[in-house]
Amino acid sequence: MENKATDPQQGFQERWQRIRKKLRAELGDDVYTSWFGRVELESINGATVHLSVPTRFLKNWLQSHYYDRLLICSQGEFPDTSRIEFRVRRPHDQAGRPGSQAAANGDAVEKPEPGLTPIQAASGAVAQLASSSAEGFEGSPLDPRFMFDSFVVGTSNRLVHAAAQEVAESVTVQPLRYNPLYVQGSVGLGKTHLLHAISWEVRRRRPAARLLYLTAERFMSSFVQALRAREAVNFKEQLRGIDILLIDDMEFLQGATIQQEFCHALNSLIDGGRQVVVAADRAPAQLEKLDARMRSRLAGGLVAEIGPMDYDLRHKILARRSGEEADRDPGFLIPKSVVDFLASRLTEGGRELEGSIIRLRAAYQLTEQPITMETAEHIIRDLMRGSEPKRVKIDDILRTVSKHFGVNRSDLLSSRRNRSIVRPRQIGMYLSKQLTSRSLPEIGRRFGNRDHTTVLHAIRKIDQLMKEDPSLQEEVDLLVRLLKD
Repeated sequence: MENKATDPQQGFQERWQRIRKKLRAELGDDVYTSWFGRVELESINGATVHLSVPTRFLKNWLQSHYYDRLLICSQGEFPDTSRIEFRVRRPHDQAGRPGSQAAANGDAVEKPEPGLTPIQAASGAVAQLASSSAEGFEGSPLDPRFMFDSFVVGTSNRLVHAAAQEVAESVTVQPLRYNPLYVQGSVGLGKTHLLHAISWEVRRRRPAARLLYLTAERFMSSFVQALRAREAVNFKEQLRGIDILLIDDMEFLQGATIQQEFCHALNSLIDGGRQVVVAADRAPAQLEKLDARMRSRLAGGLVAEIGPMDYDLRHKILARRSGEEADRDPGFLIPKSVVDFLASRLTEGGRELEGSIIRLRAAYQLTEQPITMETAEHIIRDLMRGSEPKRVKIDDILRTVSKHFGVNRSDLLSSRRNRSIVRPRQIGMYLSKQLTSRSLPEIGRRFGNRDHTTVLHAIRKIDQLMKEDPSLQEEVDLLVRLLKD
């Protein structure tokens, strides 16, 4: 029997498996399966790690999106590594080749489903455009996490969510109800999520549908490649023969020739009863670089805008994501006060919210310490870097305290002595002393013409209670952060 310690290939493969496990832990099961499930270690040649992938598209995607991460993980097992090289393996390379994981496990190599291009079989990402003759005209990848079930609905996105569902459910119904559907919204509000969700739902309901999801950048790249290969006519025929076309980041579509061809294809699809869905960060009329005819055609369908996320929607997203992470690791818990704080401070979009949860999860895994308000504030500090600190006023304190405790402002200023009113009132006085330059008599006047001794008593009372009750300390700290930031 060959000694395992003298088999360098075996040792390399064991270290490669450790690299794979690390990638899975960092990226999550869904992302790992989509992009790294069929990456194989070919060899180690000096400072170069040679990997193989089944398709050219996957090679390009890994090089542009995950090269640095792969290099860092590889250096953990192969310290001398300075570069990663990818090779697109031929179909017959995948069975019985040394280093093939399928061969090593004795498993049968999975064959592509009939009618699917290699990248579609590899990632399950994009339905076939037309037939095997369309191979090479690959769509942009679809994220398996972006389904309708995972889209959190709120006031600002309810209309566009309903429209997207209607399009996905009625793609086979003629005449189409919303064609084109134009999804408008700023960065990070969920446009791409909805386009992916439509794609997945169409594939589920109508697997044979010829569906193509493309970013504007990928459309431009594909068309330029077709021009260089003198296959522009074939490219346009393929594009016009699909059932549903989804274009993301429409604002980046540039070039007079490309815009002209896209406009022809768009008109042909809509006139032929084929569904078109477009997403951009502004209204059609504001896409000045696009041809006027194209802007008019896009505006002629349903233009559905995703508005800025309000507090309730941000809170729902954070609560869901933190719950999902807790399901994976029951020890990971984000206190409600931290979720409240994040929802109040992170106001730009979903990517910030997602990033905050990822950072908190990483902090918990690396330190094995529970998540606290201080941890959250430190971790998301850079996400809030653009916000200017504001000068706190007593009016701000009254408004924030009344909202936080669910009491009316008039009750805080009244002579009522109910405990549910007294404690928020005392906290308001305490915060006024800590966060403003107002004197005790001035604070007393603003809280219903109270004597300065009443204010002093409230400050001392809250200060003592915070020392005795950590939960009250945490609650006051949250209010301080909300008011200061």
